[in-house]
Amino acid sequence: MNFSLFCLFMLGLVVQGVEFNKCLEERCGRGLVIRFPFLLIEKQPEECGYHHGFDLSCKEGKHAELQLPNSVKLYVQRIDYVNQVLFASDPDGCLPRKAGDLNLYNSNFQFAAETNDYALFSCPVSKRDLGEPLTCLGGPAGNKVYAFKSYDTIDELPLTSCTKMYNVSSVPNEMFDNRNIIHLNWSVPTCKFCEKQGKHCGWKNSNLACFDLPKTSGILTRVRIAGIVLGSFMLLLLSAALCHIYNTNRKEKENQARIEKFLEDYKALKPTRYSYADLKGITNQFKDKLGQGAYGTVFKGKLSTEILVAVKILNSSMGNGEEFINEVGTMGRIHHVNVVRLVGFCADGFRRALVYEFLPNESLEKFIFSDDGNNRSLGWEKLQDIAVGVAKGIEYLHQGCDQRILHFDIKPHNILLDDNFNPKISDFGLAKLCSKDQSAVSMTAARGTMGYIAPEVFSRNFGNVSYKSDVYSFGMLLLEMVGGRKNIDVNVEKTSQVFFPEWIYNHLDQGQELRIRIEEEGDAKIAKKLTVVGLWCIQWYPADRPSMKVVVQMLEGGDELTMPPNPFASGGPMKTDAGMRGKRLYQELEVITEVE
Repeated sequence: MNFSLFCLFMLGLVVQGVEFNKCLEERCGRGLVIRFPFLLIEKQPEECGYHHGFDLSCKEGKHAELQLPNSVKLYVQRIDYVNQVLFASDPDGCLPRKAGDLNLYNSNFQFAAETNDYALFSCPVSKRDLGEPLTCLGGPAGNKVYAFKSYDTIDELPLTSCTKMYNVSSVPNEMFDNRNIIHLNWSVPTCKFCEKQGKHCGWKNSNLACFDLPKTSGILTRVRIAGIVLGSFMLLLLSAALCHIYNTNRKEKENQARIEKFLEDYKALKPTRYSYADLKGITNQFKDKLGQGAYGTVFKGKLSTEILVAVKILNSSMGNGEEFINEVGTMGRIHHVNVVRLVGFCADGFRRALVYEFLPNESLEKFIFSDDGNNRSLGWEKLQDIAVGVAKGIEYLHQGCDQRILHFDIKPHNILLDDNFNPKISDFGLAKLCSKDQSAVSMTAARGTMGYIAPEVFSRNFGNVSYKSDVYSFGMLLLEMVGGRKNIDVNVEKTSQVFFPEWIYNHLDQGQELRIRIEEEGDAKIAKKLTVVGLWCIQWYPADRPSMKVVVQMLEGGDELTMPPNPFASGGPMKTDAGMRGKRLYQELEVITEVE
């Protein structure tokens, strides 16, 4: 024990010598100062930043790059630490082109300026009375592109001979002023009180604190730092050599016991709480990156030579640490062959992570949205098996647990495939819990992915949000599996070519064959069955959709299914009878409170 105390004392001397040096200000390009909560990943350790959402990368030593959700990358021009405002630009010089992907819902940042919904039009060059065009966007045949706010009255705008291109929602006005500069602010962490005192913000025992940190300017400071680092390094070598001999056997025994505990908990299907250091060991220092999304980055890990896992490091998490653990504990009790198994989690200070079973074939999206549209890796029988498996997984979430679980983000990207192409539902980041004897859930804002969100999530005219919202998303997924393409293609200009579900309904209703990648005898029957079930699921009103139990029966039953009513005949919420019907459904579904 005395020897251990000596080792800690010696290492403490080293830390005292170099502690102030590890989180110095850094610079990228001309005059851009980078410090907490931001982190320059090429030069600073991860504890010098708030979390991964504030990571910056210095490209070519000139431009500090910030990555936002949807893989949007911006160059940071200036950071106002006192007012917590960041000035950013598009590397390609065209912010309007990023408008459709610039979604800050799951980001650390918010738009500093007022936001509006816009519609973009392509107009002939001869049109000179429409204001200032977007100089970096060019329409066909030399047309110019203009942006109009959604509340502008179309009748009052001279849009004759103009063509509407697309809509963008909730973007700041400065997005379209041709200056290529956007203002973003952040509210967490709050370091204004430190900055206004001329101090810097940083971590101290997992809490924010103010520090008087030395800056890197000045030759004398750099020489002093170099001397301290060199001396500390020599002392560190001596201390490490003395401590290594004493601690080697003890650490090996502790590591072996920890790994055995991991394996024991894994086999018992109990989620294990890992430390951040454990995750580093499991992922070999986060060496093998599998992918990155709006909510975090996924790395491949290994509990043993036989057991592989996927470790998802979250960008941010809602609520405090205890709430996070309670949520993970709930998800950890879900065990179904068609739901991804939660192996463990990490709630270590401000760091959050989820550890799932590893699925080698990645997501269903990879196979049904192939470039050539042939989906050679998955035949129609396998597609039907996948559809049945996903349906059973959703049915289990709705009926098989102690509390009903509403996923709210069913889509091909969140359906993972194991080595036998068995489907497993993943990503419960938007899920909600509610009592099984209630039918609806209260929501303050829409959630989900465009193209898969049920109508009632946007407008209560269609009824209340309930488990039928997942049924709608599953129906859109089925139709995408049949078509081998996204239902809504934003790159297609003509409306008649955009919405695939309406096209396929009209073909079936007129008795026409689908002829979609039909190669073998029997493929046409499977394609038709998946299509009819999908069309039942995407009915506008929740009461017209089947439950997931009925969906499973339809998928596993015979081929003779009744065609559903045309969900597109009323044109959506604009018809009078649609509003009346929505009112009736609103009364049928009782609103309940989310489970705390």
